[in-house]
Amino acid sequence: MAGPTSSEFIEGNASTVQAGQSGDYRFALIALTSLFFMWGFLTCLNDILIPYLKNLFELNYTQAMLVQFCFFGAYFIVSIPAGNLVGKIGYQKGIITGLVIACVGCLLFYPSASFASYNMFLFAFFVLAAGITILQVSANPYVSALGPAETASSRLTMTQAFNSLGTTVAPFFGSWLILSTIEHPDSVTELDQVIGTLSAAEQASTVQVPYLILAGALFLLAMTFLFLKLPQLGKKTVEEQVAQSSKSAGSAWKYPHLVMGAVGIFVYVGAEVGIGSFLINFLTQDDIGGLTESQAANYIAYYFGGAMVGRFIGALVMQKIKAGKVLAFNAICACVLIGLAMFSAGTVAMWALLLVGLCNSIMFPTIFSLALKDLNQHTSQGSGILCLAIVGGAVVPLLQGMLADSLGIQLAFILPLLCYGFICFYGLVGCDAKRPQGSN
Repeated sequence: MAGPTSSEFIEGNASTVQAGQSGDYRFALIALTSLFFMWGFLTCLNDILIPYLKNLFELNYTQAMLVQFCFFGAYFIVSIPAGNLVGKIGYQKGIITGLVIACVGCLLFYPSASFASYNMFLFAFFVLAAGITILQVSANPYVSALGPAETASSRLTMTQAFNSLGTTVAPFFGSWLILSTIEHPDSVTELDQVIGTLSAAEQASTVQVPYLILAGALFLLAMTFLFLKLPQLGKKTVEEQVAQSSKSAGSAWKYPHLVMGAVGIFVYVGAEVGIGSFLINFLTQDDIGGLTESQAANYIAYYFGGAMVGRFIGALVMQKIKAGKVLAFNAICACVLIGLAMFSAGTVAMWALLLVGLCNSIMFPTIFSLALKDLNQHTSQGSGILCLAIVGGAVVPLLQGMLADSLGIQLAFILPLLCYGFICFYGLVGCDAKRPQGSN
């Protein structure tokens, strides 16, 4: 999933650095791009670990979805404090802080595995996500600031593409270093026999080396940004904080298209994360793909890779067709594909669900931009509301897990289907809801 991008990151950049005037920041932008790759990579690894931890601790689907609940719950809890922190210390120090906290989160996987404690794993996910949240709050506006304002959107689009690249590559990493280490590639029966000979701690230790590698990478990035000579941007004076607060407090909630847009972000993130979280379990079913978990993990790359490809296609299409209509079309296609996945079997059901990733491609940025349209001085508050709505990634998968436990994994996809139904409504009707008079 792409990180939140809002016009607040661009509109107020009076301090934008002109690269030609103040130096060449190409290396800095490359370093920033690596951050987008890393948090996409780390977020997608959750989809690998959910079935792994489910088997390890013998969890039901609801309990397994607590991984996403803790991870995306951190967005809701940490976003506002992160914004306040970055306002005090600036973008560069905010990035370093986020990297260090994410590094600590990765390191916590080691004792979690040693003690074979699911609760410790959940805490590690929360700490990791808290660091990623601070990174997002810092890195998005920093990318827009390092260069001419007129090309800020282009730079953000480029870096977001690397976020999608991270989500595409991560499944192969997870399959190779985590799932394949305890799986026999020939059959699920032999897999059960192998797992049965290992203790819980021995099975859990499989995640130690991969997350130590990731912790090392995050630490190196933190050291890189510590010694980079970059413009000190993002730090707000007390007067600026008071002025921003008094300018936008409370009024953004009067815009119905923003409120419905927040619901749209909530259900979109929830649907995207929910589908990704259940993909491996879905593909390993005998009547769907009959794959081992290691084999199924590789197919997640098609789900997120489709989103990456579709983003470029959608950007071209929306130059010719109204964004709301493109959003509704993609949502309708997603509903049809999920319906096929629910009520068919074999390769049809398998590829129908994987192709939903292609439909997801333009949804997050499109809903975000449509919801912020015409907010004027209330844009900052509106973008904050939309960022908080990312908590849908915590709530919807948990509800889907409850449905899977009671109805079965296939019928549980009715929840994402309903989510895309609302997104279709928003693209056709909700985004054009009448603006309140005299509110600007």
